[in-house]
Amino acid sequence: MQSRNPVLNKLGRQDNRQAWGGPTASPQHLQDMYNAPSYAPPTAARPMTIDDVVVRGFITLGTLVVSAALAWYLNVGWAVAAPAVIVGLVLGLIVSFKQSTNPALILGYSVAYGIAIGVISRMYNDLYSGVVFSAVLGTMVAFGGVLAVYALKIFRPTPKFTKFVVAAGFAAVGLMLLNWLVGMFTAGGLGLRSDSPIGWIFSVAMILLGCFFLLLDFDSIEQGVRAGVPEKYSWLMAFGLTVSLVWIYLEILRFVSIFFRND
Repeated sequence: MQSRNPVLNKLGRQDNRQAWGGPTASPQHLQDMYNAPSYAPPTAARPMTIDDVVVRGFITLGTLVVSAALAWYLNVGWAVAAPAVIVGLVLGLIVSFKQSTNPALILGYSVAYGIAIGVISRMYNDLYSGVVFSAVLGTMVAFGGVLAVYALKIFRPTPKFTKFVVAAGFAAVGLMLLNWLVGMFTAGGLGLRSDSPIGWIFSVAMILLGCFFLLLDFDSIEQGVRAGVPEKYSWLMAFGLTVSLVWIYLEILRFVSIFFRND
C-alpha cells in the first residue's frame, strides 16, 4: 500500500528500483554518506521570563557594585575613573542603539561605570560623611516606590508618556552639556548644578525623570514576557534597569549632598 508521506513514498520507489535490478550505491558513495555530518534542525529559543530578568539584573548590578567597591577601597582616583566613564559611555551607546544582548558589552558597561561610581561616591563621602548611605537608601526607596506604583497598576506608561520621557531625557542631557560648556566661561554655568533654587528644581526633575525611565523599564519587561521574546533579551532588560538606577543614584547623591553641605 502506498504511504501518504512523500518522503516514505520516495524511499519506497528507491527500494523497488533496487529490488528490480535498479542502480545500487557504490561502496564509496555509502562511505561518504556514513561520514557526512548529521543535520539537526535548530531548536526554537526559549522565551524570556521574569526570573531571567531578575537573575541577569542581579548579575549586572552585582558587577557594578563590586567594581564600585573595589574602586572605592583602592582609591583609584580620576586617573582611572575618567577613562572608565568614556568606556562606559561608549559601551552604553552601543548597547542602546544596537539593542545588543551581548553579555560582554553589558557587563563591560557595569564594570566601567562601577569604577566611576566608586570614585565619585568616595569623593562625596570624604566631603560629606554619610551622604553615600543616604543616597543608596534613597535609590532603594525610589526603586521600591516605582515598582509598587507599576505592580499595583496605579499608573501604566502610555505611548504619549513614553515619547515624552524619551524627549525629556534627550533634553536633559542637552541641558547638562550646555551647562557644562557655559561653566567653562562663567562660574556655575546656567546654575543647573548649583546650590540654588534652580539647581534644586533641576535635581528633583532629574530624579523624577530617572523614575519615569524605570517605569518604562518595567513596562518593557512585562511586554517582552507577554510577547515571548527570546531569553537572551533579559540581558538588555537588565541593562535598562541598571542605567536607570545609576541615573537615579547619581542624582540623589548630588541632591542630598546639598543638605549635608548646609549642615
